[in-house]
Amino acid sequence: MIPACDRYWLKNAHVPSPLLEQNPHTPLPAPETQRLVCDDFLLVDLEIVGGVITTITPAGSHSDDSPSADLRSGIVFPCFVDLHTHLDKGHIWERTPNPDCTFGGAIDTSQTDAKNYWDADDVYRRMEFGLKCSYAHGTKALRTHIDSAGDRAARSLSVFKTLQATWAERLTLQAASLVSLEYYLTSAGEQLADQTAELGGILGGVAYMNPGIEAQVDRAFTLAKARNLNLDFHADETNDPNSATLRIIAEAAIRHQFQGQVVCGHCCSLAVQAPETAQTTIALVKQAGLGIVSLPLCNLYLQDRQTGRTPRWRGVTLLHELKQAGVPVAIASDNCRDPFHGFGDHDGLQVFSLSVKIAHLDRPYGTWCRAVTSTPADLMGLSTMGRIGVGLPADLVLFKARRYSELLSRPQHDRVVLRAGKAIDTTLPDYAELDDLIAKV
Repeated sequence: MIPACDRYWLKNAHVPSPLLEQNPHTPLPAPETQRLVCDDFLLVDLEIVGGVITTITPAGSHSDDSPSADLRSGIVFPCFVDLHTHLDKGHIWERTPNPDCTFGGAIDTSQTDAKNYWDADDVYRRMEFGLKCSYAHGTKALRTHIDSAGDRAARSLSVFKTLQATWAERLTLQAASLVSLEYYLTSAGEQLADQTAELGGILGGVAYMNPGIEAQVDRAFTLAKARNLNLDFHADETNDPNSATLRIIAEAAIRHQFQGQVVCGHCCSLAVQAPETAQTTIALVKQAGLGIVSLPLCNLYLQDRQTGRTPRWRGVTLLHELKQAGVPVAIASDNCRDPFHGFGDHDGLQVFSLSVKIAHLDRPYGTWCRAVTSTPADLMGLSTMGRIGVGLPADLVLFKARRYSELLSRPQHDRVVLRAGKAIDTTLPDYAELDDLIAKV
């Protein structure tokens, strides 16, 4: 039970050492290491005053009669940061399922649903349902891509702006426009860049191989540079080894001497290219200062799917190789319960847990815990989020699990989420809230 007072201690907290911003004036114990499980934790006590972490000490090293909660070596994470979502598409599966669960089927089906049902109320309610899930699971910041071609821009970006204001005290929200990159070669594309700038958003788009891809990427950089916007691309979401838009984007960033942040999502084809080709691209990505966000759940669901045939690969990009090269690598939710991914619940722990298993992010776990916390926070320009430290808000997720083997083996539905040191209501929204939207069919 978390004390209902302004000042209290969390005792015997197991904090993954990569998530702890250590105070040089407060020496902490060396990380605990177990040879067999390769865990890396610090056992500490945290003092919280007025919603802020004011002291971090080795467990049991202080003498204070203040109220406290003994976590009994339970793991403590900072709140999650979800870098790549699609809230405007979310939770349409029941009314418009993907007939064959392929990537092409997902595009066609989502377009049909948008044409038939996406008025402002429909988009608002489904997006807010996703936000309710994210908040209850322990997310603090989130970026969503918004389908923005034609009249969808005015409607969906307006809905986002309303939600951004409504949820401002609970979630930090960012929006990235989403269109095929050739759209930016048109006057409508330039207008979208202006709308994105007015919103304080991120200029985004889908990069795919075509004869005009270099010009399209260049145009996106030119528009972003003129408006001081960051960029966020969907790149190489395919198992075609000839798809090389990630390399083209990296070369463009270098050529334009782009000073903003560039994030590229998916990058699946990198994993099926010849090793020397992949390494050349990774070196360019590092040189260009790009960040990569992998979406293992969605890519596992869609990639290499053929009816009646077992998939031969997992769909994820070269996470280990990118990280070893010094490229910032994040992991995110992507689509939830829509034609691109029929499952998902906007849960940062679920994303981390499944990603560990899909991409072998264990033995050692190392700093992979940063992939759903501090790394996406940094890529979103939120440098105080996704970490635990003195002077930082007590926005924390408390688990009874004591080691990764426990944390990643159960759903942890009994987690406690603290925002400014206070436990929030973690009740998830009822799917029945969306029943009348499904009944539109």
